[in-house]
Amino acid sequence: MGDLRTKLQDLAALPADRPMGMPGAYYTSQAQFEHEAATVLRWNWHCLGRTDEIPEPGDFFTVQLLSEPLIVVRGDDGDIRVLANVCRHRGMPLAEGRGNVKRFVCSYHAWAYGRDGALLRAARMENAGFDSKNCRLHGHNVHLWNGFIYVNLDSHAAPFDHPDLDGLLAPYETENFRLIHVAEENWQTNWKCLVENFMEGYHLSVVHPQTLHGYTPTGLARKLLAGEDFTSYAANYPTTIPPRGHGAEGLSDDERMRSTLFAKFPTQVASQAASLLVSLSIFPLSAGEIRVKWTMSVYGDDLDDATIAARIKLWEEVNREDREKLERMQVALGSEHALEGPLAGDDYEGTIRDFQLWLARQDRAIVAAE
Repeated sequence: MGDLRTKLQDLAALPADRPMGMPGAYYTSQAQFEHEAATVLRWNWHCLGRTDEIPEPGDFFTVQLLSEPLIVVRGDDGDIRVLANVCRHRGMPLAEGRGNVKRFVCSYHAWAYGRDGALLRAARMENAGFDSKNCRLHGHNVHLWNGFIYVNLDSHAAPFDHPDLDGLLAPYETENFRLIHVAEENWQTNWKCLVENFMEGYHLSVVHPQTLHGYTPTGLARKLLAGEDFTSYAANYPTTIPPRGHGAEGLSDDERMRSTLFAKFPTQVASQAASLLVSLSIFPLSAGEIRVKWTMSVYGDDLDDATIAARIKLWEEVNREDREKLERMQVALGSEHALEGPLAGDDYEGTIRDFQLWLARQDRAIVAAE
């Protein structure tokens, strides 16, 4: 694994006009994955979903992030919390799936917790050292941004702050989009492969000739902003296609004629268009497996029911096409001949270079802390 960390720094130090991708072992090594799980993945903010997945008090959904089972719940005060899905008695999970509850009751010994994580009842507890106030569920760091819910597992989490990305998305009024679809499935690929795949326009016309080429062809891809923990590019539309929704009043003509794709490192990738927002949250399970949760949201009543149904079907097919390619590639990346290769120009794979540079900075910070 040390060789991979050295290789990452070596490739990050290459001149900007000679970028190279990482070798296959960077995506297949379980030791490398465990290093990432203990550091870069544990220390950073992860998108868990949209706030309007849980609009009412008591609404919740569960998720597994690395070794941590989580409950995402809206409390009686309207606040969204991310609680440890672990009973303080013997460690039993308290909830699964999604739903609405007045309280979380452990299925093992019936300890009951409020929607704020406070212990409400522990039957027959006569232990002299027992104090219910010391048995509340752990609450993780939460940040709400543009209608997304983020969590950071690190008790010393760095601030969630990226004004340049705020400015890029502000005209779309991302926070006002309403949820219409949620789906989850497991993919047999490395988490970094999906980040890189989603964030480059080089593959669009090749992998998606029927689904995406007609309105986001590779040749019109243009790199946009990058910052400390994000990157972005524009998948521009040909002028010959009909409008794809009006969206917010403040959008420019250029913003209406593109999908603005962004990655919030490490594990969120999203496509923001005038009337449609698609976000993928990546939950790494091992070096070769991830759980992917994707949501689709729309702006107001811009799109009718038939159009929404067609867009869901389209994105299901796009995801299937990407999944098929990434799962095939994951197998080949295990070859000793899967060496580092040259990246395409900035408009096509410059976002991969941004991700690589971010990972290298993260790893340098790890070395400095050791």
